[in-house]
Amino acid sequence: MRKNFYDQQFNLTMLTDFYELTMANGYLSNGYADTICYFDMFFRKVPDEGGFAIMAGVEQLVDYLKNLSFTQEDLEYLRSKQIFREEFLEYLRDFKFACDVWAIPEGTPIFPGEPIVTVRGPAIQAQFIETMVLLCVNHQSLIATKTNRIVRAAQGRAVMEFGSRRAQGFDGAVYGARAAYIGGCAGTACTISDQMFGVPALGTMAHSWVQLFDSEYEAFKAYAQSYPKNCVLLVDTYNVLKSGVPNAIRVFDEVLAPQGLRPGGIRIDSGDITYLSRKARKMLDDAGYEDCPICASNSLDEYIIRDMLMQGARVDSFGVGERLITSSSEPVFGGVYKLSGVERPDGTVLPKIKISENVTKITTPCFKNVWRLFDRETDKAIADVITMHEEIIDDEKPYTIFDPNHTWKRKTVENFYAVSLMTQIFKGGECTYQPRALSAIRAYCAAQVDTLWEEVTRFENPHTYYVDLSQKLWDEKNRLLSEKAY
Repeated sequence: MRKNFYDQQFNLTMLTDFYELTMANGYLSNGYADTICYFDMFFRKVPDEGGFAIMAGVEQLVDYLKNLSFTQEDLEYLRSKQIFREEFLEYLRDFKFACDVWAIPEGTPIFPGEPIVTVRGPAIQAQFIETMVLLCVNHQSLIATKTNRIVRAAQGRAVMEFGSRRAQGFDGAVYGARAAYIGGCAGTACTISDQMFGVPALGTMAHSWVQLFDSEYEAFKAYAQSYPKNCVLLVDTYNVLKSGVPNAIRVFDEVLAPQGLRPGGIRIDSGDITYLSRKARKMLDDAGYEDCPICASNSLDEYIIRDMLMQGARVDSFGVGERLITSSSEPVFGGVYKLSGVERPDGTVLPKIKISENVTKITTPCFKNVWRLFDRETDKAIADVITMHEEIIDDEKPYTIFDPNHTWKRKTVENFYAVSLMTQIFKGGECTYQPRALSAIRAYCAAQVDTLWEEVTRFENPHTYYVDLSQKLWDEKNRLLSEKAY
């Protein structure tokens, strides 16, 4: 296995916003360096006005936190800025990560306002890691969420991630492919993502292969002879129906059939794919290749795929590139990282809140947990409830949930079971994260999305999934709002 980009060979400790360092220096100067703080990462809006997002990027966050250390080169750079005290540089020289970290597992559907990562630790450390917490989780959650929309639009047909060359940088391609696999892609064109993570690498030919030979027929024949057991031919270099498909059928007859082999498929990458796929399907069927799959590519997204299938496209799989790997329709996930509490010397937590005239920017204070309530009969998700960390939801008794903004909207749920979503991944700076095979995360994601009602998963005007506060947490938040309203 190739080394992960976030390990010591690629030390990214200094990939942080500069103000994290200036604040850290200031915390030390003012006696707050070892004050225990609580920070939450959460997001405020689902991309593409969807009903839910997909959690991803936790494993890369773990790799980063496991290897936090400042090199002599880092310290010399900071010294050269001439604003940092030597005491602070000595602190960084002896730096050892000592935080507790909790996260919602990768592949889990997540919703606005709920903590998806919580960090507890010394102020300098918990503040310093903000940038990478957000970077790791924002990026991969964005791509996993977009991918899941595209995969659902394909209605069970395989979707392949084809976007490496259009990604925002090499790591956008590599980790984007990983996130796309979590979201439901069958594989990727990005070879290194297969090498690093086991995301199946897929691919056949480009138009240049066809152009290089003297004729399309010769190009197809050479490819079939080279890869007889996986012969997928790109049929749109010149004319899909007049030359591409006829030449493909001829090569299937002449090269594959005598060996007792069946074609791997054809790919159409341009034109009116709905029309072309219907015509190509008939030509293949008439030639005795009813089992020959048709793959479509060419700037696809969930809406184009949905419309193609509604219009009768005969496509068996999709290759999706730039609009997936960049989430081009909404390329920002928007997760934020906010202080929610400060620990007193006696171990109790002093809650902290940020207030804004923009109601969506008011934070929820306290050390928290997130619970998901499921219907025992259908296994469908009913609601999420954010509670104080120490609270337990007793699913043997009826439980009342309520809208935290419109508290008269209440519902008592019965015959349900409650699942705590937050999992501890670091304890006192020591990693407690249990790695899972990426294929297992992908399967888990599909199963968890299936627990959501169709009203939540639809593309247009999805039902707003309930994310409520426990009564105890709501009371504390309301108290702080009342106290701060001056």
